[in-house]
Amino acid sequence: MIVAMWCIDVLARCCGKTECGAIGSGLCVFARYRITDSFLYRYSLNGYPYKFHHGDWFGGKSVGLVILNIKDLVVHVYVTHLHAEYCREKDDYLPHRLLQAWELGQFIRHTGKTADVTVLGGDLNMHPCDLGNRLLQCYTGMKDSFIETEKFEGCEDGCTLLSQNCFASVSDPQSFPSGIRIDYVLYKGSRGFPVKCEHLTTTSGTAPGKNIPYSDHEAVCATLSVQKEKAAFSEVRHGEETDPQLVDILNEARAELKIGIHGAERVRYSSGRMAILGLILLLLEVVIAIIPLVTTTAENSFPKVSFYILGMVAFAVALLAGILYVFHTIEVKMLQGTEDQMRNAIQALQERLSR
Repeated sequence: MIVAMWCIDVLARCCGKTECGAIGSGLCVFARYRITDSFLYRYSLNGYPYKFHHGDWFGGKSVGLVILNIKDLVVHVYVTHLHAEYCREKDDYLPHRLLQAWELGQFIRHTGKTADVTVLGGDLNMHPCDLGNRLLQCYTGMKDSFIETEKFEGCEDGCTLLSQNCFASVSDPQSFPSGIRIDYVLYKGSRGFPVKCEHLTTTSGTAPGKNIPYSDHEAVCATLSVQKEKAAFSEVRHGEETDPQLVDILNEARAELKIGIHGAERVRYSSGRMAILGLILLLLEVVIAIIPLVTTTAENSFPKVSFYILGMVAFAVALLAGILYVFHTIEVKMLQGTEDQMRNAIQALQERLSR
């Protein structure tokens, strides 16, 4: 699975024409077995388009699903890439990443009900103890292959973003001198199909015959073992398991989302005010242009060049501010909708736990 495929020409030589994302070709899955079905879901929020130096919005973060049939075993394989973390102390994208983690968990939970085995791989851009990671694993019941593996070979602590990598950029190298672990292989079995991780490896150093690494991230390879139990029935799938910790995690996530909502509302208010000022300035321009037509004044004394420049500036300010107002209105609604979903989930969990 490749989560950041930028060169479309290289991908086209492998699997033909693909269309995904505004820039690059997005997610990619290579399978030994035939892919019987596939689907792509783009997350509701993907950062900000005006922060083009980050590029997450243009890449279009999403989750892909491919369904494999391996010897009558239905396997759902998910690949995803969540929004990057550029500053750990002041993470402006935390609400977006929490929303993405929630939507990813919902997507896996609802589409994976018919799967015997569920596997998720990708760059989650979250540390193992981060809120979004805990929410995803607790809500879906998936296990971390690094923690569960019987044998591990690779970088220290399973780090996949190393500070010594010439392509990588660790946001806080002092706190994480050996690197960070943000790439994962998560998995879950079903009743009658227990899954365990026998071996997990990560790449480290340069590629063979080269003086540069494969990528800015180290690759993760997991060997999973599935054993079909005798009492397994195809119609028996995942049961509804309730983890008491999930209520606390959801409450913590709701608190972070509310902070994000307040921040988005402030930016929306500023954008709306700027749009109104731009419209007022543009209206004054129109009034100044009309005055000579309705009065006896022979000619407008206002310099034409300055008049046109001021008009274009007013129009540009009103247009851009209006676009930002609409964008942040959508952001507020998406965050509020996610917070409402979490509140409903908490109520359902509390009712289930009280029985």
